[in-house]
Amino acid sequence: MNAHLSWRLRHLLLAPHRLGFFLAMVLLCCAGLWWTLVQWDRLTGALGLSYVFSPSLVHGAVMTFGFMPLFFSGFLFTAGPKWLNVPPPEASQLLAPLLLQACGWLLWLVGVHVHPAWGVSGVLLALVGLLWMSALYWRLVWRSPVRDQVHARVIAIACAVGCLCVFGLLVSVWVNAYAWAMACVLTGLWGFVVAVYVAVAHRMIPFFTASAMPQVTAWRPFWALGLMLGAVLLEVLATWVDLLQPADTAWGVVLLLLRGTLELATGAILLWLAGVWGLIQSFQNRLLAMLHVGFAWLGLSLLLAGGSQWAGWMQGQPVMPFGALHGLTMGCLASLMLAMVTRVSAGHSGRPLQAGGGVWGLFWLLQVITVLRISAAWPGAHTTWLLAIAALAWVAIMLAWGAPLTRWYGQVRPDGRAG
Repeated sequence: MNAHLSWRLRHLLLAPHRLGFFLAMVLLCCAGLWWTLVQWDRLTGALGLSYVFSPSLVHGAVMTFGFMPLFFSGFLFTAGPKWLNVPPPEASQLLAPLLLQACGWLLWLVGVHVHPAWGVSGVLLALVGLLWMSALYWRLVWRSPVRDQVHARVIAIACAVGCLCVFGLLVSVWVNAYAWAMACVLTGLWGFVVAVYVAVAHRMIPFFTASAMPQVTAWRPFWALGLMLGAVLLEVLATWVDLLQPADTAWGVVLLLLRGTLELATGAILLWLAGVWGLIQSFQNRLLAMLHVGFAWLGLSLLLAGGSQWAGWMQGQPVMPFGALHGLTMGCLASLMLAMVTRVSAGHSGRPLQAGGGVWGLFWLLQVITVLRISAAWPGAHTTWLLAIAALAWVAIMLAWGAPLTRWYGQVRPDGRAG
């Protein structure tokens, strides 16, 4: 066997993205397998699973704070130093904080079936790891001589928000305040995960597009970033308004309709921006098209959310409350995750920057499953079956996508270069 084909654990420390992406893939697949078991047990009762926390809370927390920050670490400590013109950290410096996060969230998944103390201990470990990782990133920002640090600082602030939200989750679970715990998860989803995504998208999508297709201008006005961050702030505020202000009051109805109107307007502008950025032209390059389709889902999810608010007001009850949420998480975040992780993994392993037929097929299967999951948000006898099928398909996609990439992370580059 060629030397570069040999998989070695120590090779994960050859570059930050190797370690971060590998641990993220492991946690992503474990979380997906666990959720699939939960859904099939709900459907059949065959496993007889018992829970010390709400499985929906456990699922939301691990999908928000679990593998996402680990993927972020691989990108931020690879591209971030280039943005900031500072030396990158060694992967060995990230080993402890990333392992704490991965082990902490795995303990969280086990703890839901064993004892609350296990789950709380897992969140505590993950919090320490996230704080540590965020401090390392903030250190890069502080040391940077670059004048344009807008995107880097947005990400740094988002990491601080993420740490606060995990701390809030820890305290809320400890005192059995599960509604507050879910509010912390949703705040972290928007204020941490989505904020990082939109900062990276604003900086990188126009750049990647112009590099691959010179006929498309790299146009990224800062008002667009401000609009996306405004949407983030809107959703964070709405999360806490929903918790503190009942929707059946007059003031609650006004806020509901105001939120829906702002979501519809923002979603429409973001879809227009997706077109200006080259959504149609991007289909000349599969990997680029994956980025653009993922970004378009951000606008679509906000349109779906706004429409749901108005429909809920007209019908007097919530309409598809989790439809827009999964349009965001599966349609936007997961699509962009597939595109960015594939791109970074290929580029830093000496392989062509392209999406092969397998990745391209998995990407479109993800789009189908996203629509299926949104459909499951409409109540009916079919809901349980659709949730189980969507969960199974999700984990199958992630396993098929992640298997070849995790093999790359443990191998040296075939071209002999470092990284």
